[in-house]
Amino acid sequence: MDTLTLADGRRLDHHLGPGDPSLPLVVAHHGTPGAGTRDRHVDAAAAAVGLRVLTFSRAGYGGSTRRPGRSVADVADDVAALLDHLGVERCATMGASGGGPHALATAALLPDRVAGVLSIAGVGPWGEPDLDFLAGMGADNVEEFGLALEGEAAVRPFMEGYADGLRSATPELVVESMSSLLPEVDRAAILGTHGAWLGEDLAASFAEALRLGVDGWVDDDLAFTRPWGFELAALRVPTFLWQGEADLMVPFAHGQWLAARLPHASAHLLPEEGHVSIELGHAEEMLAQLAGTLRP
Repeated sequence: MDTLTLADGRRLDHHLGPGDPSLPLVVAHHGTPGAGTRDRHVDAAAAAVGLRVLTFSRAGYGGSTRRPGRSVADVADDVAALLDHLGVERCATMGASGGGPHALATAALLPDRVAGVLSIAGVGPWGEPDLDFLAGMGADNVEEFGLALEGEAAVRPFMEGYADGLRSATPELVVESMSSLLPEVDRAAILGTHGAWLGEDLAASFAEALRLGVDGWVDDDLAFTRPWGFELAALRVPTFLWQGEADLMVPFAHGQWLAARLPHASAHLLPEEGHVSIELGHAEEMLAQLAGTLRP
C-alpha cells in the first residue's frame, strides 16, 4: 500500500488496483470497519467492464492518520487530494456498507470530478423521523450504535473487545464473531467456493483496519450518528443503489429510504440478498453501471 502525505500533515494509505493505467478510475470506499486493502472480487469485476479501482483507508484506519471529529462529508477533501496526486481529473465512486454514505458525500461535494456513484448496502442517516435506524439490525449492531450515541468513551471498549479477534480472523472466525449480523446467504457468500476471495479479503481488510487501533471505527460510528455534512439533494450524478432484504447489518429500510430521496437514483432492492452476498452476486453489473457514466 502507498502513502500520501496530505496538506495538513496527515498520512493517507491507498492502493491502486491492477490494470491499464489509461482505464477510467473508480474510487472505492470501504465498509465499517475496513481498510483500503485489495478486494480481488471487485478488481476482477472492474477489469471485466474496463475500469480500474483505487482504494484507500479512511482517516484512523490502518496507517491513515486519525482526523478526530470528522464528518462523513470530510472524506471528499481526502478523495480530491488523492485524485490530484494521481493526476486524475474525473472518476466514478462506490462504497459498501459504511462506505456508502462516504461515496455519496464524494459525489455530492466533488460534482465536477465524479461522474457517477454506487452505494451497496449503504447505511442511511441517523435521526430521520421516517427511518427507524436500528429496526431490523442484528443484536451486535444495535448494541454498538447504542453505545456510539453515548459517545467515544462508551463505544471504544466495545470495539476494542471485537478488534482483538478481527485482527487475526479467518473467514470462518469472521462468520462466528458476527453471527448475529449474518443471515445464511451472507455466511455462504463468505465461506462458499465462489466466495473464497471475498472471505479472505474481508478478513484481511479487518486486520489492516484495526492493526494500530480502533480510531477509524470509532470515528465512523460517531459520524453516522451526527449530521452527514451534505444534503442528498445536492447529488446531481447518476446514482446506483443496491440493497438486499435479508441484510441484518444495514436493514432493507435504509435502502428504501435512500432510494426515495436520492434525486437521480436507479434502485435495485433485491428480496433474497444479504449484506455481503449482494456484492458477490452482482459486482460486475454494478460496475458496468458506473463504467457507463465515464464513457464519452
